[in-house]
Amino acid sequence: MNKIFVIDDDIAILELVKINLELAGYTVKTSNDPVKGFQMIKQEMPDLIILDVMMPDVDGYSLALKIRQQDTTKNIPIIMLTALGELNDKLKGFNSGVDDYLTKPFEIEELKARVLALLNRSGKQIESLRYKEILSIGDITLIPESYTVKILDKETKLTPIEFDILNCLMQHNNSMVSSKALLKEVWGYNDNDDGDTIRVHIRHLRSKLDKISTEKNKYIETIYGGGYRLIPEGIKMKSGKQNKEK
Repeated sequence: MNKIFVIDDDIAILELVKINLELAGYTVKTSNDPVKGFQMIKQEMPDLIILDVMMPDVDGYSLALKIRQQDTTKNIPIIMLTALGELNDKLKGFNSGVDDYLTKPFEIEELKARVLALLNRSGKQIESLRYKEILSIGDITLIPESYTVKILDKETKLTPIEFDILNCLMQHNNSMVSSKALLKEVWGYNDNDDGDTIRVHIRHLRSKLDKISTEKNKYIETIYGGGYRLIPEGIKMKSGKQNKEK
């Protein structure tokens, strides 16, 4: 039985989440104190963490960073549950290392779907690492054992989600992958209104590829209104200018 830890200073939210996740078959521990909650996480070692953002003493962003900095807890999936729903808020959350972001007010069924998807995804990651297969197409080489991407003679580390996104795009080499398909393949759920999640992670991935590439925005093309396409040999020049994506 999977163990979930929820930290939120709103007691009503804690009770709502706890009752419904327990009815879904999970073991749920809660805390309304982020400092005590962090200590409990290190002791309990849950399978998944749900965090609020706006809390006294330590906000959710800072707590997520602390969780990611600990060797024992750095790989635990985190869902950020918050009333802050602007793109910049989501960007800050993903920069802190959270895996998914759900805005209040939320439907409990959607929360349960995302919890299940993240738990399934984290299990698949562990399974996939057994094979240690290196995927190489064009300029790009993806190394599963170390979550590393290599472009020609330079390399950089990726987060698990960045790794999965790039792997998905490489599997569809030179073909468009829709945002809906990325959400399904990487996160494990369907949500036509969650384009911000994809955009933020694509932005992070592009930034890392830029650091080891000869040109910016060279490999991932945005198909506006459609999705994304990886071109492992690099996006061709158009009218003498690099085809830059935002």
